[in-house]
Amino acid sequence: MAAGQTQLTTEVDGQTMKLTNLGKVLYPQTGFTKAEVIDYYLQVAPLLLPHLSDRPLTRKRWPDGTGAAYFFEKNAPRGTPDWVHTVTLPTPGSSTGRDEAEFVVANDVPTIVWLANLAALELHVPQWRIALSDDGKTPTADLIVFDLDPGPGATIVDCCDVALALRELLNHFGLEGWPKTSGNKGMHLYVPIEPATSRSTSAFAKQLAEQLAEALPENVTATMTKALRPGKVFIDWSQNAGAKTTLAPYSLRGAEEPRVSTPIDWDEVAAATTVEELTFLPHDVLARIEEYGDVLEGLYDDPQPLPS
Repeated sequence: MAAGQTQLTTEVDGQTMKLTNLGKVLYPQTGFTKAEVIDYYLQVAPLLLPHLSDRPLTRKRWPDGTGAAYFFEKNAPRGTPDWVHTVTLPTPGSSTGRDEAEFVVANDVPTIVWLANLAALELHVPQWRIALSDDGKTPTADLIVFDLDPGPGATIVDCCDVALALRELLNHFGLEGWPKTSGNKGMHLYVPIEPATSRSTSAFAKQLAEQLAEALPENVTATMTKALRPGKVFIDWSQNAGAKTTLAPYSLRGAEEPRVSTPIDWDEVAAATTVEELTFLPHDVLARIEEYGDVLEGLYDDPQPLPS
């Protein structure tokens, strides 16, 4: 892109698209532009796609940058290209009162670039895939997620300690956890499983969270009561519900700076002593990929049955 160019018509994997407002600053504190957002998502797309494919996508968009208003979007927006895959699914309990929504499903690189051009900075998906459900609509999970959220006075370093304890508990059940930063204050821990109902994965995640809270009461809470969180890590098991979503690996965060929800390995979890060690911007993530490859490669290769 030439310096100062504000729009560009280009081809991405055979799809022609118009990219607009490329010079717009989407992260005003750092000057990170829309062109840089698109470039990051284009480069990371091959590693991001396995975590978006066949999952209904909820986007969090900042059309005027992270210093301005944002909105969540489930429905495919007006003007969605006909080559973008969409699927109509129920939305029980929707705050909009609608019974269903036409979700975007990001199954290819052009769709990711198109979303970046819409300033969809955050990409959120559920722990279930559409194809796993017999009717295509009833959530059937292939992942469990634990959202480790540090309360006031705690940090992601405290989350690392809790993640290590949770890993040990998971291993007791023959399960393996795969950690990543949330891109915000905390961490996410994924557990690949054989297909199971979201109700059963939620119940199992709640059971483990409560077990750990009982074993480490000074460090962990499994309840949402904010008064109980200072100095502790809240293990949020509720994101396993069929209607809930979690920020996808490699997604940007709509924050003061363009932080990325970044996969990390267990050696990094065990060695972390500062927040800065676990804060990653797009250039950090791309450099890590160049050096280490995809830390989440193999996540879906060996799912284990959900313990009864």
